[in-house]
Amino acid sequence: MKADLPQYYRESFFSKDTLFHPELPGGRYGVAGDPVPYSVHQDNVITSLLLACFIFSVIAFANARRFIIRQAKNFFYPPREGMSDIAETSNELRFQMALVFITCLLISLLFYFYTLNYIGETFILRSQYTLITIFLAITIGYFLIKGGLYTFTNLVFFDGKRNQQWLKSMLFIITVEGVLFFPAILLGAYFELDVEKIGLYVIISLVFVKLLTIYKCYSIFFRRNVVSLQIILYLCTLEIVPLLAYWGVLLITANNLKINF
Repeated sequence: MKADLPQYYRESFFSKDTLFHPELPGGRYGVAGDPVPYSVHQDNVITSLLLACFIFSVIAFANARRFIIRQAKNFFYPPREGMSDIAETSNELRFQMALVFITCLLISLLFYFYTLNYIGETFILRSQYTLITIFLAITIGYFLIKGGLYTFTNLVFFDGKRNQQWLKSMLFIITVEGVLFFPAILLGAYFELDVEKIGLYVIISLVFVKLLTIYKCYSIFFRRNVVSLQIILYLCTLEIVPLLAYWGVLLITANNLKINF
């Protein structure tokens, strides 16, 4: 038997309210608030990258510590003439290349932080992590091109043994550069240190790395024949010019990828 109820019994003011009918789309109530600003220390991907860099660095140092310690000793106390160098094993070389890659990643993260503070926070890319990947590719290309220029120049003017010594020293210097830059990333990302202080620390670290480069360049190539002008031209051509070109490419890339409002 069908009950014939009046309309005011069958429908009420709340009959179509979503609180009484969960099958109906309710939408959102209230006013949308301001989005939470982006912060590096809240980025799980950046945190995972830094944690992975630290873990891989510890593993690499644990497996190649003898080789790294031997490199450090030979860096400041080069072997005498006629003594043969101790060849590194394939595992030691592999772990050192891993440390060089970590250094490239840390440099890319440093410039990524610089980009967020001085260039912009929004880009035409789907993800900001793509920007880090682009910076990483540019950094790896920079070290490969610089290594190729050094190899070509040294093979023209010097013998192969000294060129091999220089390549090993350059790998060690790049590793030292990564070790020096790692505290700057941690202080800037998680301790909110002033950007100017971080920049000053990076500049001091970079100057220290270049001083190590000058010392090793002198001890390998110019210790016998000291020609100041030749050293200056050598370092300006193979150190200063590639560094300025690398910085310019990074700036051009970041400015072309940012969104201008």
